[in-house]
Amino acid sequence: MRAEEFTDGPFGRAVREPGSVWAFTYYLPREIPRDLHLGPQVIAALSEADAALGQLHGLGTLITDPSLLIGPYLRREALASTRIEGTQASLSDVFQAELDEARPTEDVLEVQRYLEATRLAHDLVTTLPLTQRLILQVHERLLRDVRGEERRPGEFRTSPVWIGGAGATPETAPFVPPLPEHLPDLLADWERFVNVDTPAYPALIQAALMHYQFETIHPFLDGNGRIGRLLINLQLMLRRRLNHPLLYLSTYFETHRSDYYERLQGVRERGDIDAWLLFFLEAVREQAGDAIARSQRLVQVRESYFGEAIQARSSLPRLVAMIVENPFVTVRAVESRLGLTNQGARTLILSAVSRGWLVSLGRRGRGSREYWYAPGVFDVMNAPMASDADRPDADPT
Repeated sequence: MRAEEFTDGPFGRAVREPGSVWAFTYYLPREIPRDLHLGPQVIAALSEADAALGQLHGLGTLITDPSLLIGPYLRREALASTRIEGTQASLSDVFQAELDEARPTEDVLEVQRYLEATRLAHDLVTTLPLTQRLILQVHERLLRDVRGEERRPGEFRTSPVWIGGAGATPETAPFVPPLPEHLPDLLADWERFVNVDTPAYPALIQAALMHYQFETIHPFLDGNGRIGRLLINLQLMLRRRLNHPLLYLSTYFETHRSDYYERLQGVRERGDIDAWLLFFLEAVREQAGDAIARSQRLVQVRESYFGEAIQARSSLPRLVAMIVENPFVTVRAVESRLGLTNQGARTLILSAVSRGWLVSLGRRGRGSREYWYAPGVFDVMNAPMASDADRPDADPT
């Protein structure tokens, strides 16, 4: 890390400890500013993002069964957040792995651990504020039994790290987070900032600063990005800007990955907080709008299927609920979930096939099990955001 590339500003400075065993330049953040001046562009972007978030919050109060949407959004977020870290799984891989008894691929397993960590965080935040205790428990779940497990799950780092490509050194890396000895004070300040009784900033500005500072502190050897992105939704729920976890920004961050990293680095190097806030608020506006549109389409599909299903004297309505949660099914999954016989489950699936709801993907995997999927549901979940519609997406097979 080159000290001359970093200004000494309100967010931190480049530091070097002569004679130390770790005698290289690193970045030492300052406490999070509590009196930040918001420029006119940021205020305008905040207004638009806040309005979009308000619409999403309203949608969450109107939908009778928010769990219908939470499951799909959790999976999309888990997938996008782990993709930023380099995994190659697709949404169809994640859904199908939930039906398979065999151990999933390492990439899919990382997505599953992110889902588990997110659900744990949502449970913990009902009784705990955003504390270091909560973060450590969530981090332990995130890295359990996956790549990176040797990197101290559930423990803050006790050694230096640097951010760069393969072969990077502290001298060549573009960013070297603070040394471990600084973590206690920095994390204590971070904790005070996110749990203050009378916040100095609107919820979205607080969330943006919270995320920036967490990524800059970089308290873990691995998993910092995933934990930091997971915390955004929790912060907004604690500020009562969302009543259900329906806003996830990782899809936007993944689509604009280079901008995401550049905006964070710009704060460190030049104190360019406005560029980061504008990027973050645009992500909120885009993702809230996408969540509303996607939710409406998913509800329409469900209601269309359900309206037809209730006319049949069978378990078809329960199958509709099942495929909206996971659009991939097998006979065994339907048999187990709905308490049917093997033949009853097969008959129910074939009824859905005859109505055009399910399409066979053929036989695959151990035991040559046949899989079906609901394209009407999956296509809504898997469709790219409007802003990245030209991006090629995964085939369900």
